[in-house]
Amino acid sequence: MVKTLLRVALALVALVLVVAIAGGCYARSRLRASLPVVEGTRTVAGLSAPVTVARDALGVPAIDGATREDVARALGFLHAQDRFFQMDLQRRQPAGELSALVGERAFEADAEMRVHRFRRVAEDAYARTAPAWRALLDAYTAGVNAGLTGLGAPPFEYLLLGTAPEPWKPEDSILTVLAMFQSLQGRQASFERTNQQLRDALPEPMFRFLAATGSSWEAPADGEPLARPPVPGPDVLDLRTPGAASRPAASSHSVAPRTDPVCGPLAWPSRVALTCDEAATLGSNNWAVDGAHSATGAALLANDMHLGISVPNIWYRASMAFPDPADPLARTRLVGVTLPGLPGIVVGSNGFVAWGFTNAGGDWSDLVRIEPDPRDPALYLSPDGPRPFHVSEEAIAIKDAPARSVSVRTTIWGPIVWKDSSGREYAQRWVAHDPDVLSSDLTRPERTRNVDEALVAVAGLGIPNQNVAIADRTGRIAWTVGGAIPRRRGLDGFTSESWADGSKAWDGYLQPTEFPRIVDPGSGRIWTANAPVVDGAMLGIIGDGGYAEGIRARIIRDRLMSVERATTNQMLDVQMDDSALFLDRWRTLALTTLDSRAATNSSDSLQGYRAEFRRLLESTWTGRASPDSVAYRLVRTFRGQVVRAVLGFVTAPALARDPSFEFARLLRPEGPVWQLVTERPFHLLESRYASWDELLLGAIDAAIVELTEDGRSLDSRTWGEANRAQIAHPLASAVPLLGRWLVMPEDPLPGDVFTPRAHSPRTGPSERMVVSPGREEEGILHMPTGQSAHPLSPHFDDMHRAWLAGQPVPILPGAPRHTLTLTP
Repeated sequence: MVKTLLRVALALVALVLVVAIAGGCYARSRLRASLPVVEGTRTVAGLSAPVTVARDALGVPAIDGATREDVARALGFLHAQDRFFQMDLQRRQPAGELSALVGERAFEADAEMRVHRFRRVAEDAYARTAPAWRALLDAYTAGVNAGLTGLGAPPFEYLLLGTAPEPWKPEDSILTVLAMFQSLQGRQASFERTNQQLRDALPEPMFRFLAATGSSWEAPADGEPLARPPVPGPDVLDLRTPGAASRPAASSHSVAPRTDPVCGPLAWPSRVALTCDEAATLGSNNWAVDGAHSATGAALLANDMHLGISVPNIWYRASMAFPDPADPLARTRLVGVTLPGLPGIVVGSNGFVAWGFTNAGGDWSDLVRIEPDPRDPALYLSPDGPRPFHVSEEAIAIKDAPARSVSVRTTIWGPIVWKDSSGREYAQRWVAHDPDVLSSDLTRPERTRNVDEALVAVAGLGIPNQNVAIADRTGRIAWTVGGAIPRRRGLDGFTSESWADGSKAWDGYLQPTEFPRIVDPGSGRIWTANAPVVDGAMLGIIGDGGYAEGIRARIIRDRLMSVERATTNQMLDVQMDDSALFLDRWRTLALTTLDSRAATNSSDSLQGYRAEFRRLLESTWTGRASPDSVAYRLVRTFRGQVVRAVLGFVTAPALARDPSFEFARLLRPEGPVWQLVTERPFHLLESRYASWDELLLGAIDAAIVELTEDGRSLDSRTWGEANRAQIAHPLASAVPLLGRWLVMPEDPLPGDVFTPRAHSPRTGPSERMVVSPGREEEGILHMPTGQSAHPLSPHFDDMHRAWLAGQPVPILPGAPRHTLTLTP
């Protein structure tokens, strides 16, 4: 009997092992079957002629076709084979359709996005597209679906999720653009909301002091930096008055629907939200140097776009060649980065013109305060009299669960997105809600032949508003804002107002000739880094929707001005600049504080730590945000403690009035905080402190506690320990056994959000490009991770090391390693 049971048990174990091995073999075979096709011949219906796709050693394709539509169809095929899951997330996130893919965990995010009804907006936009652009979108869509069905198995992510991918639709390409709107402009409503909370709670001069654009670091490419307002006097606000700066305990207060669930949303969903420091890197650097100031006599264009970095990287490198529409005997060659989901080059060169983007910090969204009809609260007041809210029920499909609905209320200006602590409701007027804007042909820049044509092409384009730096092959350079600029009437849009009486409104959008521009500046150089680029009337047109600190622009300007004849490698060197100029004065302040009487006369338990803090500030300061620097991390932590303390008490009235207030969403505290800690107005110091020296010493002590609370010594707390890469596939944390195959190494990262080399653990330069139009063979382009999202592909991570080290990689594809022919 025992032997029989033993034989049965052994047989069962053997069976389990056989099943496990067979299952593993099957899973691996399915995983390999989902790899992209890189050689041979494949049929793609709708092509007018064969298209060749030659991939180089990094998997970068050179696509050669007989028509622009054929090339779009081929690009769609490649995007689907290498990146379809990324594309799927990018269309689902703005549409509020993630729950259907991943289940209940995404419901709250979907409910927040459904407020905007972006799926309907995208459908309307597609219906309004011009015939040529619609033909390109249709060709791309057909190519995507051919590429998806041409895989031997669905992309591996669907194998893990146990779902099947759904076909691509033409409007999904417009949803891809809307994902970028959400990534780059999604926090504008919360920025205006924060300004409104401040204005409601503080005297106007104090509000203006805290909310004013910029700091002493500003370096616009045209005009003068904005002057900081003076520190308000005690007649405006005196925090020494008992109760004036009371800080209430944290309170839970829900506002539904939330307009900004994280400080800085990623371009496509990640496993983590961004801190406000990381959100500050969602911007970029670009600049142009004219032919008179370059080593070759040709204009140079440099661009590094700072975004959330995941696996795979958001961009997909490509070169595309097809007959020139203006001269059928010639051929157009486009080179740069594409965004899977769209049929064209995002930034790059067409041989005549090169262009690059940075996010423009202007104001592209307004909160409209709703006035209920006093006779019927179910109505709201409008310029045409009382109107009912449009109410729609949005059904959200949920994987493995019943669908759930959310109710969305919309006005003539846009959806209701916020209710404040007084019960007032606000609608959002946003460029992203306008299907007429979104219907524009995004490939217009690729057909331009000079700076003047490019300036017109990007004006009014249906993209998140960008600072566009432009260079052409004649040596000319220019800057303008790409996207649609609202024509405001009766308001500046900085805080919310009622539009009910018709005196305040958007009267359409500016015409291309009305856009702010810099063309052929006398300095021969243009630079942008998400801070104000211009001053005066041009800045008034752009508005303020949340600019970055001006430090990156300052460093870039000074570096460019120091180069007489710029080269490609010198421009890359500027992109790699990690100098600690921004924190240098904070280091001096910390050293001065440690020399103060309050510090040297103290005999408390932290005195020894303070001496060590000072020693490390003096001995380990490299002048750079270098991974091995302890001093950099100490100074940065000290500054963070000062900023939190100062903004905590000067904005306390706003928090007391509305517990949902969060000063971190202002994103640019340097101007007011530095003014306060250097001028030291006693009336704006919280009454718990006897002096500003006491506050600053307390910030050093708090930094010491923060850095040693886990028992570690101060001399072990390097910047590289804090600024370590966390670059992962969205599913990495959901698949514990396989997750380690879906992440990049946790490398310590040089740079910071305050340097041109703007790294944080989950954000940073999503590409670095330097190119002269017409001299592309000298250009460079590198990016993190690799071309493929597939962990078994050799191109899953083969670009990553060059990007991390800042090594130049040619912008043009290299010699072909694999050739695929797509035939009709």
